[in-house]
Amino acid sequence: MTPSEMRRKGSWAVRFYGRAKLPALRDKDGNPTRFALSAHAWGEPVPKTVAAARRIAAKGERLLKRYHRIKQRS
Repeated sequence: MTPSEMRRKGSWAVRFYGRAKLPALRDKDGNPTRFALSAHAWGEPVPKTVAAARRIAAKGERLLKRYHRIKQRS
């Protein structure tokens, strides 16, 4: 993963799944919402619970930290 990809994916993950109040991850029929399916488009598993969404956000934070470490070295 290139540094720019790390920055983009990390920023997306923190912005989407790091919110204080998350939108619904499942609709009334139990199907994933568009909000939850966006994770699949980014190569992440579709979150079924709030905890799973928070794990994606935590991964995003780790990607951003890695990006900043790489940028400081160069």
